[in-house]
Amino acid sequence: MVRKYWWLPGCLSLLGILLLSAGPIGALLVQSSQHGWFRLLHDSYLHHVLWFSFYQALLSTLLSLMLAIPLAQALSRRYFFGRKLLLRLFGLSLVLPVILVVFGIVTVHGRQGWVNQLLQASGFESVGYLYGLNGILLAHVFFNMPLAARILLQGIESIPESHWRMANQLGFNGWQLFRWLEWPTIRSALPALGSMIFMLCFTSFATVMALGGGPKSTTLEVAIYQALRFDFDLPFAGMLALLQLFFCSGFLLLQYRLTKTAPDQSGHSGCSLRPDRRLVRVRIWDAVILTICLSIFLPPLLAIISNGINPRLWAALTSITLWQATLTSVIIATGAAVLSVLLTVGLLSSSRYLRLQLQRRSAAALMEATGSVILVLPAVVLSTGLFILLRNVADVFTLGPILVLLVNALMALPYGLRALQLPMDRVARQYNRLCTSLDIQGWARLKQVEWPLLRKPLALAFALAMMLSLGDLSAIALFGSQSLQTLPWLLYQQLGSYQMIDAAATALVLLVLSLGLFGLVEGVLGGKDAAAN
Repeated sequence: MVRKYWWLPGCLSLLGILLLSAGPIGALLVQSSQHGWFRLLHDSYLHHVLWFSFYQALLSTLLSLMLAIPLAQALSRRYFFGRKLLLRLFGLSLVLPVILVVFGIVTVHGRQGWVNQLLQASGFESVGYLYGLNGILLAHVFFNMPLAARILLQGIESIPESHWRMANQLGFNGWQLFRWLEWPTIRSALPALGSMIFMLCFTSFATVMALGGGPKSTTLEVAIYQALRFDFDLPFAGMLALLQLFFCSGFLLLQYRLTKTAPDQSGHSGCSLRPDRRLVRVRIWDAVILTICLSIFLPPLLAIISNGINPRLWAALTSITLWQATLTSVIIATGAAVLSVLLTVGLLSSSRYLRLQLQRRSAAALMEATGSVILVLPAVVLSTGLFILLRNVADVFTLGPILVLLVNALMALPYGLRALQLPMDRVARQYNRLCTSLDIQGWARLKQVEWPLLRKPLALAFALAMMLSLGDLSAIALFGSQSLQTLPWLLYQQLGSYQMIDAAATALVLLVLSLGLFGLVEGVLGGKDAAAN
């Protein structure tokens, strides 16, 4: 009977996850013990790295939220042409590879960028403000402001219409509307949202690598990379990786403590009834906020596309290196997506049997939490542990493609769990009794019941894993070499050597590949006639 082996998929997934995470962590512990933790108290370089890591993450979080709050208010008051497209673009920023957006930011704000070209055309001298803290903040705001604005906008739009009608009848002004209606919703979301953005900025690697501009703007993850690849100081790299692991664990625990379940408010958005949306001063304020935020968000996206319309670009597109990197990226991304989905489905198959058939909810939650523990292991930390663990066993650069694939698969695991957990539980609750009564199990159940109903969430999990792998710069930065180059790594090297035409070609291919594969996977694997999840 197949039911006897319900535990096998989950145990195999758990074994793979533990081997790929516990082994590197153990290697880091052993290696860091050779350095001596007391030396940290007198290491001025490490003190500066820690201070800057926290400082830039805090500033990035504050700037993102300070812009996101008025942006969400403005979007809730204004229904203009292109608003739906803009909100979709806000979601697109979460899928685009980081190094691709960095290329767009350099094109707009670099020494030869659009801003300086406009200044020179107006008779002013060019300015250099991109590299260092300014560039890091600019990139972090680009990614996190749209995310925060979308989440806050959902909260504002969940306010019932009856509340807006009552406020209108009571003659509330703008401040009173914010104080009594908007702020309670915003305030409930800010702690979890702020902690999430802080953690994303603290663990930012590609942004700081490309825009840091020197030792003064080095974060903990970049310091790990430098200690390993440039100095080959394995004990120091191991110690830094353990520090990063410690901080990320604390951030994740804090985020879980601060996250609250949003109240279920019935009724659709009543923002069209807002009494302040027709006030002239409010219209001016919204126009100013939208102009500022869109001037940060839209130009880098336009720059990525506009650089593709370049006569000299076609020569760069004939580069053998470019297409070798493209093939490598696709192979690694596909393999990472397949492995990530297999691990995810294995975990969830066993955990839902525990939850629904055996009524062991705590054990099921623990099994699923083991998959999400990867959230506390940044890719740089995991890659460093694997490097130290395998360096005396094999040539890590020869194993580079496999190691990058494994790291990317684990990094995508939490996203796959979120995409598949609820749909898989829903299918089991609705069809378990029917399958049992008809004795449908094994391959027959997978083909006739599970696959038609789970195609769409499976396609989403697969597509997200592919996008995360395509945009990875952390693992490839440690294991990459002349014989192993992916598109993000090639683009980073071209930006570092100011090969802007070649970088434009690489960025264009990466953009088309990312969006094309995402749409292809969702359209083909998800299926047009698949059941809604």
